[in-house]
Amino acid sequence: MKKQLLTRRRFLNKAAKTSCACASFTLASQMAPLLAAPSSEAVLEHPLAPKQPHFKPKAKRVIMVFLTGGCSHIDSFDPKPEINRRAGEASKNGKKKIIGSLWKHAPRGKSGIETTDLFRHLNSHVDDMCFIRSMYSDFGDHFAAILHMHTGSNGSALPGIGAWVSYGLGTDNINLPSSIVFAKKLPYAGAQVWDSNFLPAYHQGVRLNPGEKLIANLEPQESNPWPLQSHELAMLDRVNQKHSDLHPHQNDLVARNLSFKTATSLQREAPDLFDIKDESDATLDLYGIERGDHQSFGWQTLMARRLVENGVRFVELFDTGGTDNWDLHSRIERNTGLAKNVDQPIAGLLADLKQRGMLEDTLVIGCTEFGRTPYGSTGRGHQKQVFTCWLAGGGVKGGHVHGASDELGAKIAEDPVHVHDFHATILNLLGLDHERLTFRQGGRDFRLTGLAGNVVTDVIA
Repeated sequence: MKKQLLTRRRFLNKAAKTSCACASFTLASQMAPLLAAPSSEAVLEHPLAPKQPHFKPKAKRVIMVFLTGGCSHIDSFDPKPEINRRAGEASKNGKKKIIGSLWKHAPRGKSGIETTDLFRHLNSHVDDMCFIRSMYSDFGDHFAAILHMHTGSNGSALPGIGAWVSYGLGTDNINLPSSIVFAKKLPYAGAQVWDSNFLPAYHQGVRLNPGEKLIANLEPQESNPWPLQSHELAMLDRVNQKHSDLHPHQNDLVARNLSFKTATSLQREAPDLFDIKDESDATLDLYGIERGDHQSFGWQTLMARRLVENGVRFVELFDTGGTDNWDLHSRIERNTGLAKNVDQPIAGLLADLKQRGMLEDTLVIGCTEFGRTPYGSTGRGHQKQVFTCWLAGGGVKGGHVHGASDELGAKIAEDPVHVHDFHATILNLLGLDHERLTFRQGGRDFRLTGLAGNVVTDVIA
């Protein structure tokens, strides 16, 4: 009699027909061949194993901080005294007036870079930061602009930058996700921002929701002790692997199998990884957090450091979601509260990385989807024409400014940097050629930078 292949469907069917009296015997007999060690030919490299970059990298990992809603460059890192001198003056079309800034400005550090008082803690780190004051985007609405900043797309959903970095470099710790996102509230465009799209699904960012349940269903059931669960998962893995072998072109099956393994590893590693009991009081003070905190932005920023320290390749932190953010069309004084929420944690992160010797090969990115206009009614409008992003560590020039806006911060005055150029530069710092980092889908080669992008060599040390 011809032996039938034990597929997932046949296994479940046979298990369902088994009576309770002989269930354990049958399950054990089913598990035995499935738990047997695979042959050497069947042992494959982990799909997220570290990959060689195209050339020697300056940065090995990334922490990206995203200020949702469009942080005002002219009220933070690109001060414009002229808007205060001309405050109240009508705009060209006469419908709005120039709005002065509420924050004083001064030169900071040895580099003498001028910033406002909005980010008081970060101001002490300007000598480690590189400001790009001539950023511009193709989109002036939040949904399309945030997708553009993350995926390089024309406002449609494509793989996010974290997924591309994971695809290009893999991860240094296969027991943890390669790309992790802290987002207590969903940003504009939601999870599309960190989606893997057509890239293999295991490159997708894993969202952590700060709070009591950082990762849902992480703890194993008390009624299911760890040794039994490990046997059950091993059995499930072998059945799933056999199923995947029958359908080699369906990468979602590989991703599903890998997600089970990663979840199991998280059950073992997460309790210690997300527990700050071993952090000193001095470190907690640096980030502005207290013991027992497990959801503030400061705690999330400290977790970002711990994650990259433990081999995670890409971590992104969203300070807020699609509401109550930096989109201040009125009452620009609300910038103060938004800045206070993130200022000390980001400054603490830079200081912590530096004193641990990690800043030199960790790229920290501070960005937003676009800037704000110098004019409005009582606030500032969207401005895609020019805004500011910054980089620190990871091989960039500290205490440096690239590009400039005009006297009102309304247009680019010199050295424009498109979103594609920004992405090309980030990938370059990681040792990746943005023109070679491609994935073939639907008959064409896609890349993060589309069909454009130039590395901004002036920002690289």
